[in-house]
Amino acid sequence: MTCWRHGILALLGLFAGFGAVASADESRVWLFVDSSQRTVSVMKGDQRVEMFRGAAFGRGGVAPFRREGDGKTPMGVFYISWVNTDSPYHRFFGLDYPAASHAEEALRGQAIDERTYHAILDARRRGKVPPQNTALGGHIGIHGVGRNDPEDHRLFDWTLGCVALTDQQIDDLSGWVSLGTMVVIQ
Repeated sequence: MTCWRHGILALLGLFAGFGAVASADESRVWLFVDSSQRTVSVMKGDQRVEMFRGAAFGRGGVAPFRREGDGKTPMGVFYISWVNTDSPYHRFFGLDYPAASHAEEALRGQAIDERTYHAILDARRRGKVPPQNTALGGHIGIHGVGRNDPEDHRLFDWTLGCVALTDQQIDDLSGWVSLGTMVVIQ
């Protein structure tokens, strides 16, 4: 097994603690967003089958924790929870942010109260999109450039906390993903 595959398997094991279950099903598609390489990889098991380069992130960078308005792209394990094909960003794959780990950190840091914490956990337990209007922010996803300047996409991290690809890349990605697809952002 190559070092790259060992790294992916270790990463899946690490993220299993965040609520992701690494599947033995080698045909299951999931996405690996590598912020340091600025890539979005389509994975089947531990095999990369497609990679999109030149991803843009939030203006505030990528971080394990985010708050509303900070422009950071959150790290963690998420699932595609909704799709908007009529988005100003061309196509939008909405993630089930915030994850339970984000809610726990926010509760410990008193960024949210217990009522909000339980609302997030309850929505996730029921397979619903967690509240998107908390101090943790919301409406995080993977989307295209849409009405924005393609040159800005090439030069800057310009989103409010999402992962952005070109419109062509997001169209190509749409052939691989569906509701429930796991997304790991590192």
